Amino acid sequence: MTNYLKFPTWADSGHVHVVVETPRGSRAKLEFDPKLGAFTLAKPLLAGLTYPYDWGFIPSTKAEDGDPLDVLIIHDAATYPGLVLTCKPIGVLEVLQSSKGKKERNDRVFVVPDRSPFEGDLQDIRRLPSRAIEELEKFFEATNALEAKTLKFLGWRGPAKAIKTIKKTSI
Repeated sequence: MTNYLKFPTWADSGHVHVVVETPRGSRAKLEFDPKLGAFTLAKPLLAGLTYPYDWGFIPSTKAEDGDPLDVLIIHDAATYPGLVLTCKPIGVLEVLQSSKGKKERNDRVFVVPDRSPFEGDLQDIRRLPSRAIEELEKFFEATNALEAKTLKFLGWRGPAKAIKTIKKTSI
């Protein structure tokens, strides 16, 4: 069985490997279960809510919440669970998550695939229109609406901070 969690983090000096868990347009959040070697249902989203872009993780990383580092892949095509993409980090949304009295960081890294002609010019997530930034924050809040979690957004940072975050969480 393939263990996506153990893939190398870095494809080269400027690109990371990213594993897609949940494709763009999905109403269900999927996650990789290493014991089964398969993708399983983590939770359904609220009615009418879908993933705006592919969602996944950066392998061989461990974030403060104990999971691999979360990643949103900004590109115009939906893919499928298990696809491994080579991507360029373009930023990070720093997030403080609270649940059952426990607070921990649960940052979201943003990337663009290295073979994405449409988004290839996007170098810094902070250059998205303010409306797009606001919609992404609302999306992240809505995905946790039915759980006992609250999110506090600490700020949007650029590609240098994203790379530092990835390196800090590499195992």
